Amino acid sequence: MLGALRRKVASGRSSASILGKSLQAIRPGVSASRVSSNAGKEMLSVQLRGIAHVQNFSHLVLPGCSAGLTKTRDAICIIQPEAIMQTSCRAFSSGDGDLVDAVVPFMGESISDGTLATFLKKPGDRVKADEPIAQIETDKVTIDVVSPQDGVIQEYVAKEGETVEPGTRVAVISKSAEGVAAAAPTEKKSEKAASEPSPAEAVKEDKPKGKVEASAAAAKPKAPSPPPPKRTASEPVLPPKERERRVPMTRLRKRVATRLKDSQNTFAMLTTFNEVDMTNLMKLRSDYKDAFVEKHGVKLGFMSGFVKATVSALQHQPIVNAVIDGDDIIYRDYIDISIAVGTSKGLVVPVVRDADKMNFAEIEKTINNLAKKANDGTISIDEMAGGSFTISNGGVYGSLLSTPIINPPQSAILGMHSIVSRPMVVGGTVLPRPMMYIALTYDHRLIDGREAVFFLRRIKDVVEDPRRLLLDV
Repeated sequence: MLGALRRKVASGRSSASILGKSLQAIRPGVSASRVSSNAGKEMLSVQLRGIAHVQNFSHLVLPGCSAGLTKTRDAICIIQPEAIMQTSCRAFSSGDGDLVDAVVPFMGESISDGTLATFLKKPGDRVKADEPIAQIETDKVTIDVVSPQDGVIQEYVAKEGETVEPGTRVAVISKSAEGVAAAAPTEKKSEKAASEPSPAEAVKEDKPKGKVEASAAAAKPKAPSPPPPKRTASEPVLPPKERERRVPMTRLRKRVATRLKDSQNTFAMLTTFNEVDMTNLMKLRSDYKDAFVEKHGVKLGFMSGFVKATVSALQHQPIVNAVIDGDDIIYRDYIDISIAVGTSKGLVVPVVRDADKMNFAEIEKTINNLAKKANDGTISIDEMAGGSFTISNGGVYGSLLSTPIINPPQSAILGMHSIVSRPMVVGGTVLPRPMMYIALTYDHRLIDGREAVFFLRRIKDVVEDPRRLLLDV
């Protein structure tokens, strides 16, 4: 058979027809329609797998004939290179590096998921690298999803209210606006087509409308419905449901509710009270506030004075800084003061680390920095983790007296309140004094009333006479 094939090539017959008949002889499964005298049409209809067979066949049957090899190669080259490239590259058209994903970042060791609260940008908006495009609400803080690169938001692949985990795709960012610009006309066209009904539908809509009008004209007026029964005096009159709104709780609010209820169920909470004369601390602040701002760049407030007083009280009563763990008591040899901060999204408790090693200026700077981050929603998990004692200042909202709830896993919390001028007996004379009620809620399983009263009395003594801090008395 190989000899016959060589003789046909030598006689000048086309390589394409030779290959066609040879393919019929060797591969009976190939249909006659796939073999024709037109080499171009034959090769365009052959599948890519068939091309490989033709190449192998040409090298097999014509090992030494240059004319046959040349003609076979010419026939194979009739196939357009662009068609082959389009077929092989079509599946990878979106992988040219123009599109990048914005994903949920790592949210902390103790946080496994969060709720996609809101989108800060809209599809089609141009964003810069590290610019927030969405916010995720967790049990403790709100975390931003940022754009990985400069570009245009093509689409959001997640929806508001969904629970997402670290690594979840939130949006697709196009580094160039070509993808968004190409998609926009198509979307507008589809929306326009959907909004315009077809003529057949318009006719169908008109016909029922006429029937309804005719039936309405023929209908007789109905008799008036009987009046509703009158309520008796014993039945309560409830407001209509239309005047109520049901809003799902945020994750932060649910977390706060759970922790406070767990605290109430776990601790044997008891609250003791005292009152503090703020005259000397207010005078100290008034005398040195300008010099303090000039030197340290921060205002002198009352919080630094109460933090220093709390540190002194914890050093005198270390049991208040301890905590119960199972059948053991853990004594903490450090003092980290948590400061309760109320924000529009809920209560957060940032921590002032090693407060016993700070002076007044360092405490004021740290509190101001943490409070600003808490209100801006940029505070991190690490800045709220831990804490051995909490101070809650309800006085900034006008609270006169309260019983704060312990922040677990701590054992006590100090409550500050508003300053009110009240008549007090000083040296046998009744004088107006700026007074503040202070409250200490403590875990009575661990702390006895004696230690709690001594603790609160130490705070009273230091605040009323700040010179005790200098002399350590």
